[in-house]
Amino acid sequence: MEAKLAKFAIGQIVKHRHFPFRGVVFDVDSEFSSSEEWYDSIPENMRPSRDQPYYHLFAENDETHYVAYVSEQNLTFDDSGDPVSHPSVSEVFGKFDPKKHKYNANLRAN
Repeated sequence: MEAKLAKFAIGQIVKHRHFPFRGVVFDVDSEFSSSEEWYDSIPENMRPSRDQPYYHLFAENDETHYVAYVSEQNLTFDDSGDPVSHPSVSEVFGKFDPKKHKYNANLRAN
């Protein structure tokens, strides 16, 4: 199986197509690579294909911050222009511009 190119890049802000949360991409898997338990916990009628990019997000909704693992088909660009306020963002990213958080290699080196 050939790996698919990711639509979203590290630092980009995305939102879920069906659920009310958004996040910043901090890692990308070219295809599903989480546990079978996680995959099987998704209702079968909503279960995304394994052979697409999956994104690790510092995610937020109106109530909390968390880490999410989401298939590409369930994400879209967030055009709000607002940064993600997840507490871990500052550990990985530096400057924010209206479309993405800028990766900061110096923060990761320490």
